[in-house]
Amino acid sequence: MNTAPTLSVVVCAYTLDRWEDLQAAIASVQAQRRPPEEVVLVVDHCSRLQRLAGRMLHGVRVLPNEQRKGLSGARNTGVAAAVGDVVAFLDDDATAHPAWAERLLAAYRDPRVAGVGGLVVPWWETDRPPWFPPEFDWVVGCSYRGLPEERAPVRNFIGANMSFRRDELLAAGGFRTDLGRVGTRPLGCEETELCLRVTARRPEAVLLHDPSAAVRHHVPAARATWSYFRSRCYAEGLSKALVARYGAGSAALSSERAYLARTLPRAVREAVRPGRPPAARTVLALALGAGATTLGYAVGSVRARLPAGRTPARAVPVPVRRRPA
Repeated sequence: MNTAPTLSVVVCAYTLDRWEDLQAAIASVQAQRRPPEEVVLVVDHCSRLQRLAGRMLHGVRVLPNEQRKGLSGARNTGVAAAVGDVVAFLDDDATAHPAWAERLLAAYRDPRVAGVGGLVVPWWETDRPPWFPPEFDWVVGCSYRGLPEERAPVRNFIGANMSFRRDELLAAGGFRTDLGRVGTRPLGCEETELCLRVTARRPEAVLLHDPSAAVRHHVPAARATWSYFRSRCYAEGLSKALVARYGAGSAALSSERAYLARTLPRAVREAVRPGRPPAARTVLALALGAGATTLGYAVGSVRARLPAGRTPARAVPVPVRRRPA
């Protein structure tokens, strides 16, 4: 009989400004119907937050990021320290549904499953802007219209709600520290690049999206603006250019091609249907989002061809930590 896998939950944080969100995130993990074996908080180069968390958050292992500053390095630090068979990642401004851990772990009964991700529902601090298309909810780190609505294999996960077998993370080399968010810089795609590496190393591996494993993601007012929307789309294009450079074969941008060919045209048709008052602004947002992302991709592709960008790409490995006997 296969024993149930053990679970470590890793939360990464970098600022005191989200202290209340962080407390809520940790509390939601500790209130799970199937509690994890451990909760690991990795603090990204913020000594004040590390001291406060060490004092105030009980039942949590608080560690400093031991790698390059940024979310990728913090996640790698958490993976290296984790003792669970499965490592789940929850953003510091997200809260997990009480059945989240239970739903994630259920899929690992299948040995082919290398990772499981779930639904990320936006919780808008202000009302959702009427022009903001659901197809672009990835801009605020949430699940977007176009993702599977039932359990299904996917190419990659959304970083706010994902999990992997720890051995798969170690074997793949962890998250690239030259990709992803550093502080408030709105870059990303380190999850996409890692997922591509996991399945390239083991083609039979399954990355499973299960919407029943849900979290709620806080969207502050500053991210509900046209300026953030535009800058985040542009940054996504820059990041996608790096993913295309590092990735091998057509899989590197397969989801993006499907998104442009099917999801966005359907969104435009939906936006111009009768009875949709903000149609013009929504169509403008769709065009702006697609245009800014495409521009970012073009700029990122040109930069990758410059002499400074010709160094062969290598993943930064996660230091292997021996588990207690």
